Amino acid sequence: MDAGLKRELEEKVLAGERLTREDGIALYESDDLAWLGGLAHHVRTQKNGDVVHFNVNRHLNMTNVCTASCAYCSFQRKPGEKDAYTMRIEEAVRLAKAMESENLTELHIVNGLHPTLPWRYYPRSLKALKEALPNVSLKAFTATEIQHFEKISGLPADEILDELIDAGLESLTGGGAEIFDWEVRQHIVDHDTHWEDWSRIHRLAHSKGLKGPATMLYGHIEEPRHRVDHVLRLRELQDETGGFHVFIPLRYQHDFVDMKDGKVRNRLQARTTMATGAEALKTFAVSRLLFDNVPHVKVFWVMHGVQTAQLALQHGADDMDGSVVEYKITHDADNYGTPNKLTRDDLLELIREAGFRPVERNTRYEIIREYPGPDASLRESPQAMRL
Repeated sequence: MDAGLKRELEEKVLAGERLTREDGIALYESDDLAWLGGLAHHVRTQKNGDVVHFNVNRHLNMTNVCTASCAYCSFQRKPGEKDAYTMRIEEAVRLAKAMESENLTELHIVNGLHPTLPWRYYPRSLKALKEALPNVSLKAFTATEIQHFEKISGLPADEILDELIDAGLESLTGGGAEIFDWEVRQHIVDHDTHWEDWSRIHRLAHSKGLKGPATMLYGHIEEPRHRVDHVLRLRELQDETGGFHVFIPLRYQHDFVDMKDGKVRNRLQARTTMATGAEALKTFAVSRLLFDNVPHVKVFWVMHGVQTAQLALQHGADDMDGSVVEYKITHDADNYGTPNKLTRDDLLELIREAGFRPVERNTRYEIIREYPGPDASLRESPQAMRL
């Protein structure tokens, strides 16, 4: 990068000025990761100090049967396939109750777009789960699922969200976003929920008090300019609604685990390589710098690996997600034994090892408990990790 441009960008960040599309593309073109990380760390420190947030959550996928066949997805199954499944509501409740230990605060629910399940299955499921777990927040359904509910019920999203809220819904999930730019999206997505409907549904959810996350799937066939465009669309929507608590870059995964039946469902992996650790850190840094109006950036350790997740905390991220036990959408994120589970104690140790102070939160980013930071007596200098 030209020294003058580098100085100009640094001055804008330090002055708190909003970065432009051209600025974002220029940041991605920089090969000075230490400089990028330093700028992003400055911003995350201004917003969140030395804190790293986490929560105690579990993931529940009630069905993997899906009408869509998105090019990157290994989770979906078609009706009649050997390992296709759909839970009865009683089964979902029984499984959720088994997850209740360790002071669980959030249940994260995402499903396939099932072709024959009736609409009423979904609010009834939430109501039963909430009755069984009254102190657990239900974060459920992508915008893609909400639009699917519109199709199968004949109801508008406004009425659908009202009924789901009455049943116990506290937040939508951020999924279904992938990359919004049609140049990329037409090659990776096999459903009808694109930017116009994704933003429509989240705008409506925010108006009803359902604050939640936004995501971006990166590291496949998109280019940095598509990532910048994605973030700027979300930034504009956030200007309008203020409804996003957190932005979550999700690293695209190859099909390491899910092809147990010998069928590779991920049609992108033959012509893609997963993002390297350095590319992941750059994505976190640039996202933090561009997304000036969202308070938090989360690193989902399941999709990045534990060590990259720790480093991301020094490159703009301030949230390490939760103590996921099983994540069926993708797992074994780096193909080097990334665990399926981190306990609360595991998360506390990882956050402190990275040089930060752990804070447990709930779905609404309200503080549940603050924990002591790194023990200075156990290291020469308790500084955050650096590349």
